[in-house]
Amino acid sequence: MHRKKAITPFGWEIKRRLAELEMDQKTFCELHNIPPSRLSNLINGSRKASRYRKQVSELLGLSSSTEMGSSQQAQIQVREAIGTRR
Repeated sequence: MHRKKAITPFGWEIKRRLAELEMDQKTFCELHNIPPSRLSNLINGSRKASRYRKQVSELLGLSSSTEMGSSQQAQIQVREAIGTRR
């Protein structure tokens, strides 16, 4: 499967936190009245969605700026490379 847009570092943080909570994106959106398309926008960076970025950050306990070191960036690049080969 070919991914149209790469997942942003903030998107990986959202996905990681949802996995820790054992919750899928749809359920999270339904519980917190967030349009699923906006969560998707945050994950792939296709739209700024500032209002929802702040809300999602607070609900999941994330830093909305998500500053990462080089080792974290390298891990994301590996994940993206693996994802593009599938």
